Amino acid sequence: MVILSVNVDHVATVREARRGREPSPVLAAAEVERGGAGGVTVHLREDRRHIQDADVVELSKTLTVPLNFEMAPTDEMVALASTLQPQSAMLVPEGRQEVTTEGGLDVASDQNTLREVVSRLSDAGIPASAFIDACEVQIAAAAGCGFAVCEVHTGPWAEAVAGGGNQDAELQKVAAAGRLITAAGMRFNAGHALGYDNVQPIAALPDLCELHIGHAIVSRAIFTGMQEAVREMVNLIKAASS
Repeated sequence: MVILSVNVDHVATVREARRGREPSPVLAAAEVERGGAGGVTVHLREDRRHIQDADVVELSKTLTVPLNFEMAPTDEMVALASTLQPQSAMLVPEGRQEVTTEGGLDVASDQNTLREVVSRLSDAGIPASAFIDACEVQIAAAAGCGFAVCEVHTGPWAEAVAGGGNQDAELQKVAAAGRLITAAGMRFNAGHALGYDNVQPIAALPDLCELHIGHAIVSRAIFTGMQEAVREMVNLIKAASS
């Protein structure tokens, strides 16, 4: 079955609105586990707008499911990952003015830097993942840099579903990317802007290993509680991928 890794960043977003202690993304992660998710994801941004260093330290100590650490490919973040030892590190582009990640990492244009980052993470025993657009050039570059995983950016698919665009074309782009990733010997993951209304066609794609979903689940949790919000998503993914 496709694994669900839940991103708890936006639990911390609510906390940081008051610069207080509640709600705790660490307690949220415990509820995510109880809801049946197979992993937890956090993005420690350079500007620390939501998740804080202490959150990641505590999660690395308390989680019983894998921690996926999203990070910019910087010396600071590589050093932190090497110390924290998450089960995976996903390299993402990062802009100070963006509300959320706006596109995939341009691996093809920065292969020398990324090859070194991947090597440093590998030396620390951490598999590296690249968050990329569904693009053959980026997949080939990721393979050349030694990435173990490619996570395909599903934002264009979500936009097509929400806006009445060409859903079939966008779905086929993700599917084609998944085939290329798998053929290159890398793990095929997907994520970004996925929710309860659009997840199943993605979850049903062949060779898909893992989905990373955050905002939709945290939003649903306001009304249902975190365990139930996660359980609903897990059930949708199970139904589509079985």
